[in-house]
Amino acid sequence: MSTSKTIKENFPVTGLSCASCAISAETILQSHKGVVNAAVNFANNTALVEYQPSVVKPEELKSAVQSVGYDLIIEDSASAKATLEAIQKAKFKALERNTWLSILSALPIVALGMFFMDVEYGNYIQWALATPVVLIFGRQFFVNAWKQANHGNANMDTLVSLSTGIAYLFSVFNTLYPEFWTSRGLHAHVYFEAAVVVIAFILLGKLLEENAKSNTSEAIKKLIGLQPDTVIRIKGDKEEVVRTEDVRVNDVLLVKPGEKVPLDGKVLSGSSYVDESMISGEPVPVLKEKDALVYAGTINQKGSFRFLAEKVGKDTLLAQIIKLVQNAQGSKAPVQKLVDKIAGIFVPAVIGFAIFCLFTWLVLGGENGFTQGLLAMVTVLVIACPCALGLATPTAIMVGVGKGAENGILIKDAESLEEARNVKAIILDKTGTITEGKPDVIGIEWKEGADREHLSALIYSIESQSEHPLADAVVKYFQNMEVKQLPLESFESLTGEGVFASHQGDAYFLGSPKLMSSNAIAIDASLEQKVEEWLSNAYTVIWFADKENTLAAIAIADKIKETSAEAVKALEAMNVDVYMLTGDNLTTAQAVAKQVGILNYKAETMPGDKAAFVKKLQAEGIKVAMVGDGINDSEALALADVSIAMGKGTDIAMDVAKMTLISSDLMHIPRAIKLSRQTVQVIKQNLFWAFIYNLIGIPLAAGILYPFTGFLLNPMLAGGAMALSSISVVANSLRLKYMKM
Repeated sequence: MSTSKTIKENFPVTGLSCASCAISAETILQSHKGVVNAAVNFANNTALVEYQPSVVKPEELKSAVQSVGYDLIIEDSASAKATLEAIQKAKFKALERNTWLSILSALPIVALGMFFMDVEYGNYIQWALATPVVLIFGRQFFVNAWKQANHGNANMDTLVSLSTGIAYLFSVFNTLYPEFWTSRGLHAHVYFEAAVVVIAFILLGKLLEENAKSNTSEAIKKLIGLQPDTVIRIKGDKEEVVRTEDVRVNDVLLVKPGEKVPLDGKVLSGSSYVDESMISGEPVPVLKEKDALVYAGTINQKGSFRFLAEKVGKDTLLAQIIKLVQNAQGSKAPVQKLVDKIAGIFVPAVIGFAIFCLFTWLVLGGENGFTQGLLAMVTVLVIACPCALGLATPTAIMVGVGKGAENGILIKDAESLEEARNVKAIILDKTGTITEGKPDVIGIEWKEGADREHLSALIYSIESQSEHPLADAVVKYFQNMEVKQLPLESFESLTGEGVFASHQGDAYFLGSPKLMSSNAIAIDASLEQKVEEWLSNAYTVIWFADKENTLAAIAIADKIKETSAEAVKALEAMNVDVYMLTGDNLTTAQAVAKQVGILNYKAETMPGDKAAFVKKLQAEGIKVAMVGDGINDSEALALADVSIAMGKGTDIAMDVAKMTLISSDLMHIPRAIKLSRQTVQVIKQNLFWAFIYNLIGIPLAAGILYPFTGFLLNPMLAGGAMALSSISVVANSLRLKYMKM
């Protein structure tokens, strides 16, 4: 292999219907010249391909994938993305339509086949009703089985198509030529109901599976939507509105109040506070003055500024986050479910055994060897049809997901529900996860003898005119106390320090300790003692003073949720290690970790640091769950084995994460882990019951008792046994509803 430079790209893949399809597409890509590595993810229908652009072009990769019956979308355009979305929606709608039509068609066929077998023209009515189910609604099973056969593989689609196809053709033959059997002393049974019930149940299972898969493209679309389509570019003394994609490095751009920063760059003039919570996860906007760095997707507050574009297109921090999330999602191979592993052996074995039964009867069965052998083969395929096997996982998942939703836990895919039981490390973001995610006034300490009512009104009046983000918390605090505003004679914002105002000829200052010292204002000793206590708890303090002395101190903090400490304790009791990673400073991180009982924490972490920490734990063989609420958590959420978002967090975090806590209550995390353990236990029990029927039923269907008792299992009874196995699986899954989380 040449050592020339390689690149990694994510390509959407269409036409995948099962994990085996993904493996086929992956194999053809990996075998192509110039491809270093390829991973096709069936869960989100993408192919992450690392290739040498000097050796192979995307067009060649597309042709290779098309050769095995799938397609690769290589065009990176809005129309291509819209086409992919339309294909996915059409596929889901078709599956949904086919499922319900199959179920509706199956009901009268089962009634005729089980209770009105001797009604006139009953077989023809069943044939008419069964034909669209088998040939139209269940067509995908036969198409997929044919694809697998072309690749030399067999899966559950193979067994479904064989059993339903043989049962259908056998029934058609018996409907048209019943005398073939009656002349030999045998009844010409039809098994249309077995064929349609199998297809209806398996389609229902697939619908549940598709419904559970998260639409990861929505998260990426919303991330891309953070960058505005147009921007104001400054050329000389003129302003012009241009498309963001037309901006070049070193262009000068203007950002007005309330607008999103379009690209990465450096402030040239002006000042404002910018909400960078999408990057840092912290709720307090950051002051941006000359030479300060700004990032694409962040939100400007009340001021305006001009900045020099330094990174454009794919080089911006937002674009890098988008790419990292795409790669993290695409590189995760779908979890190999226990059912698929068993089916990989079970399906070929059943097919082989059914054929073996036919030939054994031909050799040893005498004059009726062929007819009894054919019946035995059909009976084996019918009783072994993986209806219960196909329902074992989705029914338990369906009940588990429903129970989670009733308890405030939204679970987006089955894999994360199954995987949660193995989690040994939980990574928590601080802001919005352990804490409320919004600054509030914790308390106000007044100088002894101060006129609290008058000064409260004065502080409220001053902060109402301030642009500082913390002013909103103060304003909200006094609004709740129904304080009235006072008229101000002057107001001035002192950038980076606070504000100055005058009322009835008196000067007042509101802001940082730096503002107090720069104006030679004396700090009251009793207030200073209280402030030191607040600072030790990582509270932010605002001083209020006249022109000579401090009059009050205001403590502002992001409150810790009431259940955070309880949740940490519950997780540790389940032998799960708890970590806290935050973009906040070390002092605040230490204070919060101490209050909730977390021993392992890291401060001043960027999005990439969180993702790297997830990888580090995974490299040690630890199953990791990531809990977050912001865009800054999205890469780590995508990489984690189990990703959990706060319901009050950003849409991006909720789209990337596979679980969402509606109330943002951390106590739901230990409950989700317990629910996972219960659900997987039920799935294993379901698989046990599904195979017990097969272990007993298949030998009986083959005719093992015939030499001793003359008993040969009727295919009708085989269909009944298959239905009984399905009922037992569904009933066992329903027990989940009554288990305590």
